[in-house]
Amino acid sequence: MANIEISKVDITTLKVDAIVNAANNSLLGGGGVDGAIHRAAGPELLTECKTLNGCETGRAKITTGYQLPTKHVIHTVGPVWRGGEHNEADLLASCYRQSIALAEQYQLGSIAFPAISSGVYGYPIDQACEIAIRTSIQSLHDREYLNMVIFACFNEEIEQALRVELGKLSL
Repeated sequence: MANIEISKVDITTLKVDAIVNAANNSLLGGGGVDGAIHRAAGPELLTECKTLNGCETGRAKITTGYQLPTKHVIHTVGPVWRGGEHNEADLLASCYRQSIALAEQYQLGSIAFPAISSGVYGYPIDQACEIAIRTSIQSLHDREYLNMVIFACFNEEIEQALRVELGKLSL
């Protein structure tokens, strides 16, 4: 199974095969990690994203990394938190499964995730991190190519929550 690392780091600086963008449905850039990735990748990323016709919540699409140190950007659209009664957990888990499946399809060895939906989309951090770790571990079984997953944390709160969840599943 793939190695899992958790680190407080700027995802746009990672030299991995793919970074995951917590995108909005348009895929045309926005705030938070989405805006940072678009700025760091340069205008070519926006040009390619315009050809993808957006992305549904819970799904993922892949582009080139352009000026980023990564080969690819996997764009996934997490759910906006609406109290947990609107299929948010399944949609968030699907973001991780879809991203890992795309990485495997493209024969990528390493991928870095942000904490999808835990920023402006308002998903409770503990719940978002539990879904991220559990779903990633489940999705990594029997993968031929993917051998490294990095969770790039925006702050210490997310880093700690991910470490707690990984510790629970590593026992």
